[in-house]
Amino acid sequence: MSTTIADDGGMPTYVAFLRAINLGANRKFAKDDIRRVVEAAGFDDVETHINTGNVRFTTPMRSRAKIEALLEGAFAEDRGFEVPTMVFTAAEVAAIAAEAATLGDEHPELARHYIYLMKDELPAATVAKIEGLASEAGGMVVRGRTAHALLGPAYQAGQVDPLGAAKLLGVATNRNRTVIDAIVAKWC
Repeated sequence: MSTTIADDGGMPTYVAFLRAINLGANRKFAKDDIRRVVEAAGFDDVETHINTGNVRFTTPMRSRAKIEALLEGAFAEDRGFEVPTMVFTAAEVAAIAAEAATLGDEHPELARHYIYLMKDELPAATVAKIEGLASEAGGMVVRGRTAHALLGPAYQAGQVDPLGAAKLLGVATNRNRTVIDAIVAKWC
């Protein structure tokens, strides 16, 4: 599994999704602070979207793993706590949104559609286990470094992990489909 981004001849645009920020009093990381830290780490064209840890930037770097490590180090130094960070190219985020639209069309009864953005792809056996956890609340579809939680009418608002699958995803964060669509419209 490669973590190097293909070179298209231009400066790549990335979107980073931060996990576990702005939860409680001790993990605050406002979007203006995120932008400041990302710029100070040497990234260009930095923008943030809402206060859930979504940041767009450009860099000549091509290694996703190196970008993630650099950001995570800068965030930890600035905040004093770990901030797991999942980085995708703008094209990958656009493809995730397109996949979400297709899944939404295939499942018009959805009450909620959450997209988990993972640091690493999962082994096939783990994917099969996750996808096998479908229940009356819904199911999860795994595609590469994303997992789509497709929650139907039996889903009860406020349930954190109604399928019991999120804990199997490794290092991940989630956004609802609306946020992913807004990021694509804004940045991709």
